[in-house]
Amino acid sequence: MRKLSLAVAAALTLSFGLLTAAPHAFADDPPAKADAAKSKDADKKSDIDLPPFPEAASVKQVTHVAGKTLNYTATVGALPVRDEKGKKIAEVVVTSYILDGPRDPRRPVTFAFNGGPGAASVYLNLGAIGPKRVQFGAQGDAPSDPAVLVDNPGTWMDFTDMVFIDPVGTGFSRSLVDKDETKKRFYSIKPDIQYLSRIVYDWLLKNGRMASPKYVTGESYGGFRAPKISYYLQTQLGVGISGIVMVSPYLEPGMNNDPDFSPMNWVTTLPSMTAANYERRGKTLSPALMKEVEDYTRGEFTTDLMKGRRDPAAVGRLVDKVTAYTGLDREFVQRSGGRIDVGAFLRELYRDKGLIASVYDSNVTQEDPFPWSAEGRRNDPILDAIIAPTTSAMVDFDTRVVGWKAEGRFNALSYDVGESWEKGVELVDATSDLRQAIAADPKMKVLIAHGYDDLSCPYFVSRLVIDQMPISGDPSRVKLSIYPGGHMFYSRPASQASFRADVMGVFGVK
Repeated sequence: MRKLSLAVAAALTLSFGLLTAAPHAFADDPPAKADAAKSKDADKKSDIDLPPFPEAASVKQVTHVAGKTLNYTATVGALPVRDEKGKKIAEVVVTSYILDGPRDPRRPVTFAFNGGPGAASVYLNLGAIGPKRVQFGAQGDAPSDPAVLVDNPGTWMDFTDMVFIDPVGTGFSRSLVDKDETKKRFYSIKPDIQYLSRIVYDWLLKNGRMASPKYVTGESYGGFRAPKISYYLQTQLGVGISGIVMVSPYLEPGMNNDPDFSPMNWVTTLPSMTAANYERRGKTLSPALMKEVEDYTRGEFTTDLMKGRRDPAAVGRLVDKVTAYTGLDREFVQRSGGRIDVGAFLRELYRDKGLIASVYDSNVTQEDPFPWSAEGRRNDPILDAIIAPTTSAMVDFDTRVVGWKAEGRFNALSYDVGESWEKGVELVDATSDLRQAIAADPKMKVLIAHGYDDLSCPYFVSRLVIDQMPISGDPSRVKLSIYPGGHMFYSRPASQASFRADVMGVFGVK
């Protein structure tokens, strides 16, 4: 998932950077200077004294889906990340689910990543697609709810083995180098893609699965990772990827830059605000229902936004239309010039009821702890509610059920990773890598899945991205599916079932 800071607006404009080389003592340095540098490095490394991870542990399990009983083996363990000299600099924890029985060389294996940056893979694992799930992400869910795992009716276990990967700083995964080196090695776009791709490669090699069909899935910033990892595996590590599934992807954030000039910030969010309004009024969301607002957003809305405040008639049209589509108070829309900021929208929506709405699904609310504050002073309602059940369920599964008794804190969502991520370079090139990966492999299939109500990663961004992509071969092999719900639309049973059916199409399963 994509992490939001306390300030929603700031989180929607996160910027990230690229790897820079770590400093080294040069060959012509005076001996004393070089020795001092080595001593300083040794002092830094000596500060890190972590208990070793246990060996990988496994347990036999059973789940049921679509009338079938599935016996599988769950394994939790760590894979090393090594530097150019072969020294271990991090340990990445991996959870795999492998169907029992004779090995079928045609059985796929799927690698799953969440986002943030700073999120462990627990949300896809115990929410969307793993063989077991814990309830979270819906209205009424609470942090104190029992963290009990049950069979997941939306699991992919019947048609693919699955490997869930926790990037460094998330879950139990950890860096073994000092803070500055950790930032350079792991908390930036380029090294993130490189070492995670290598983890995929190493798992395939270690488990004898190089010949298996391979798929990559990612949620939120994991949806940004997925095409980049796929293309890197394809072109740099020699691992072909049969399909990519992106869940609520943070695909092209640069589209929303410069809201004072560019119309795109308002264009990409209006359809999701409208969908949330339709749901509050009891309407059933569908492509046919949403077509009108999507057509308006592409056309008259964009044109009137570009005309600006110097054209009173254009402003008037914006206010009328946006009021009707969003269901907001007309006076508020008038003050906003028809340009509805996400943070203001979430607070204004239920101001009269003393509630605040979630950026992940604006129809999920909680009481506003500071209802009279001029500025919003709260975290996100969904984030506040999901950390406890997902953390408790995953730690219990790892340590008690599987018996992998690691010491240390489990980070379902690490704010430290997000805050440490290198700033200054906007997220770019996920779409470019997707285009190149698809063009290079005419057999690759892609599914981009969104919830209508998600304002953290609005579905209309992906709609616009796909419409600008060249058609490479069969146009249906790149598909956008949108479901009722928000960022974690899979928390709704009907949406999860529809999602599973669409994913089966990517895998060629009937």
